[in-house]
Amino acid sequence: MKQSMTLIPTLREVPADAEIKSHQLLIRAGFIRQNASGVYNYLPLAKKVLHKIETIVREEMERAGAAELLMPALTPAELWQESGRWYSYGPELMRLHDRHERDFVLGPTHEEVITAIVRDEVKSYKRLPLALYQIQTKFRDEKRPRFGLLRGREFIMKDAYSFHASQESLHEMYENMYRAYSNVFARCGLNYRAVIADSGAMGGKDTHEFMVLSEVGEDTIAYSDSSSFAANIEMAPVVMEYPKSNEPQQELEKRETVGKKSIDDVAAYLGVEKEKCIKSMLFQVDNRFVLVLVRGDHEVNDIKVKNLLEATTVELATSEDTSKIMKCAIGSLGPINVDFEAVQVIADHAVASVVNGVCGSNEEDYHFVGVNPDRDFKVSQYADLRFIKEGDPSPDGQGKIVFAEGIEVGHIFKLGTRYSEAMNASYLDDNGRTQPMIMGCYGIGISRTLAAVAEQCNDENGLVWPANLAPYDLHLIAVNVKDDEQRFLAESLYNTLLESGYDVLYDDRAERAGVKFADSDLIGLPLRITVGKRASEGVIEVKVRKTGETLEINIENLVETIAKYVVK
Repeated sequence: MKQSMTLIPTLREVPADAEIKSHQLLIRAGFIRQNASGVYNYLPLAKKVLHKIETIVREEMERAGAAELLMPALTPAELWQESGRWYSYGPELMRLHDRHERDFVLGPTHEEVITAIVRDEVKSYKRLPLALYQIQTKFRDEKRPRFGLLRGREFIMKDAYSFHASQESLHEMYENMYRAYSNVFARCGLNYRAVIADSGAMGGKDTHEFMVLSEVGEDTIAYSDSSSFAANIEMAPVVMEYPKSNEPQQELEKRETVGKKSIDDVAAYLGVEKEKCIKSMLFQVDNRFVLVLVRGDHEVNDIKVKNLLEATTVELATSEDTSKIMKCAIGSLGPINVDFEAVQVIADHAVASVVNGVCGSNEEDYHFVGVNPDRDFKVSQYADLRFIKEGDPSPDGQGKIVFAEGIEVGHIFKLGTRYSEAMNASYLDDNGRTQPMIMGCYGIGISRTLAAVAEQCNDENGLVWPANLAPYDLHLIAVNVKDDEQRFLAESLYNTLLESGYDVLYDDRAERAGVKFADSDLIGLPLRITVGKRASEGVIEVKVRKTGETLEINIENLVETIAKYVVK
């Protein structure tokens, strides 16, 4: 493609509203332009990268045994009402109605639609398992779109769904998809981790996220420094022993702590370690109230609370509810003298080891000291309820936990019968009995992957695309198109390279050399071929974008040289 014939609007200045590197560079290099908040135009360079990512995804999906189809983005509300997500999905669901006042959804994902298709077309176990996928634009009304393509209101996604007659069959497909996703992100040149995750609003139990390591990631990954263990910090289990001190138990005593509400303030005022304090937090769990206790140096993990209690929603109680239920302000909460008919009390395992501790008294400006669990208050259940910390033992028994930030680019779920039961998607087994289909769900953010690659693959001069994702294989530059020898040689090389099977971006613009070279570095193609002052000698320059290595070669050796750097 001649550069004068395509649209690559590069910018010298960093856009004021672009916070992260990938967003800045994709705009500056002419890959994307914003259409509205969280909605982007993919310009020709970005479209070519997206196509290459989609090709990799399609190849791996076919190897995993999934067939491609295409479902409508606009879906009737009735399907979402059948599944129950019309009511539970939240304000991110893009809802609209047509001229006849019928309600529709712009799909953020397609469990409802695919379940309806398979429900209507598959009746026997003989047609199972079945895996189907699509690559399509999705919509989510994000409250705060940010980070360019990483969190938008419109994005491109590959979503796959599988249907099974047994858990064993689902597990086999899940493993196939796990391998396929690993292959996709490895082929995209990404430094990633597959981590244990929470299924969130999707439902289901077993699930893994595929996280690209990045300083701007919106999720924290907890992983072992000595093994392959990795989990989203929300899901990383804590496997610690908490030895209990054998010091004599003290009498329970109420102490005045005027104005001291935080654990740090209370611990400092009373002269105790935070590990001696018991932190109490009141949550509304579905339609009930639960007081969750953790040690003062730990933080409550609400996802673990949700999973332990098999709840749909877990939210911190409001100050009004706290005052009504606990008869005190949020900063004074404690587990002693709690009305167990109104509030359930659960605690993290570490709380059981506290001896002569400190806790709130459910009375403003007072705390209890000499607190001992089980003697002074009752707990209905002890469980792992805290966030894991750096330095904690790895749950697999190998090494210590360290943290990294990550960008989620893929997610796989075992959905079970969550949607098939709600939507009556059933089949006849080999005994002629009706059974609900068992489902799996598998998503890849195509446009997110593009941004994640840009976030990892860049330097101070611009983007540095992996060879198999670069929008073009080569960037051919004629330094001075007004010079007949340079222009004729560049045109000849352009045609030769195209005939050799290379995808070439030919900068034939009447721009200054500095502008062309700066644009070339910004765009970040693997190799740059420069036709300059030595054109009359048949000598050209080849520069490797990633390493900066520069070679001067004779044109007869060009194709041979390129083959060392660009694998076709």
